[in-house]
Amino acid sequence: MSTNTAFVTDPAHGGVSVLRRADLAADELVQLAVPAAATRNVLILGRSVALRGVMERVARVAPTTATVLITGETGTGKELIARALHAASPRAKRPLVRVNCAALPEGLLASELFGHERGAFTGAVERRKGRFELANGGTIFLDEIGELTPAMQVALLRVLQEGEFERVGGTETLKADVRVVVATNRNLDEAVRQGRFRADLLFRLNVVPIAVPPLRERAGDVRLIAEHHARHYASTIGKRITGLSPMALATLEAYPWPGNVRELQNVVERAVILTRHEVLEPALFELPEVSADATTSADPMHARERIEHALRASRGRVGGLDGAAASLGVSPSTLDSRIRRLGIDKHAFHACSTTRVGVAEGLCN
Repeated sequence: MSTNTAFVTDPAHGGVSVLRRADLAADELVQLAVPAAATRNVLILGRSVALRGVMERVARVAPTTATVLITGETGTGKELIARALHAASPRAKRPLVRVNCAALPEGLLASELFGHERGAFTGAVERRKGRFELANGGTIFLDEIGELTPAMQVALLRVLQEGEFERVGGTETLKADVRVVVATNRNLDEAVRQGRFRADLLFRLNVVPIAVPPLRERAGDVRLIAEHHARHYASTIGKRITGLSPMALATLEAYPWPGNVRELQNVVERAVILTRHEVLEPALFELPEVSADATTSADPMHARERIEHALRASRGRVGGLDGAAASLGVSPSTLDSRIRRLGIDKHAFHACSTTRVGVAEGLCN
């Protein structure tokens, strides 16, 4: 698959949702053609190598019934990956049922997953089907799987091993024809070592692991996502937005995004609401300070690249509203100190505005 591939579901294109080329040309549709009705709530944008690897794995595992463990930081889009798996599977016309395992206490979670019989507990005035029954023939997505209590881990292990369960308060054994997809932002291997998660359950869940990369590791995707959401929110509220300024894009690309895609989406929405102009500028983003700022890294080369990127966008200017320090979220004095420590010649970036020859050409590209 080309490195220019963008992964976008597009229900408007002829009734299908697709993975397609970054230029979004209709004649270059690739992979994962599925009914639009199954994916109308799925939107995965990106052309980075990191995301392409994830989506290629989704394409391979989706046609199977294998259990999938999706891992990744908060806000990376784990639920969207689960939806894409379901939408591209033979079960796409059957239900996709989501359960947040952290949202309910153990007693209620058992009833939510497996259902209950009338009189099983106070308030159980009638029989109720659980999520595994409701997902019959389809997919069940168990989010925050790392929050399960030991008792619920045992119950889930039985379903995965034997494909059967009983409703709470019931004696009838029910069969589960369900594809199981789970997600967590926790390190389950570490939880196993600490005795908080069953090793045998992890083995059952980890048939096909899919690690969703954080946004800071998806080079090039920030711009694509930001521009898409700027258009979307402008259309929603009836504003005309023609794009983001070069400095605005540099600011977004330099920020480490601890909240990942979800945070970027919220930042762009706020900027669209607040702007009085057609082009979004950095001051609108109101990015918070982060504990480990964008210029601090255990890898000096990574820190150097971020600083040089900001200097390139600001044409070597460190201070001021459009300076590199503002885009990186640090004070000018702090940035100057790090520039000296890393041996960066900030003056060389002044040439980006006037010439592209010699040394400056390598810096400005």
